[in-house]
Amino acid sequence: MSRQVRAGEKLPPLEIPITRTLIVAGAIASRDYQDVHHDAELARQKGSPDIFMNILTTNGLVGRYITDHFGPTAVLRKVAIRLGAPNYPGDTMVLTGTVEEVTEETDAATATATATVKVVGANGIGRHVTGTVTVSVPSGGAR
Repeated sequence: MSRQVRAGEKLPPLEIPITRTLIVAGAIASRDYQDVHHDAELARQKGSPDIFMNILTTNGLVGRYITDHFGPTAVLRKVAIRLGAPNYPGDTMVLTGTVEEVTEETDAATATATATVKVVGANGIGRHVTGTVTVSVPSGGAR
């Protein structure tokens, strides 16, 4: 299924509860065994109030946010993010996005829209993640 993508389009917000399970599972899945992502006592000894989410989990959640919106035919071309305020257990991160730019490409078989989406993920402390994602989606026309 194709969809129209327009510059200025706002993506609906996605609320993600930040649980201990999410933080630990994300660290394990990405083979990030740093203690600050799974051991609250050691995290406190290192100056953090609790365990916190790693960048690879955040990166995956940003990718999920984009593909959930644009659908199963969406292809992530580039994800460029920066971390800010940590995601601690018990908080909620709200992802929001805005399509900044769209380019259309058409050949004999396909028509594709490539969009650049600005993404922000905020929690109770501030902005956890900011960045841009480039995504391609079928846009109708020749197929």
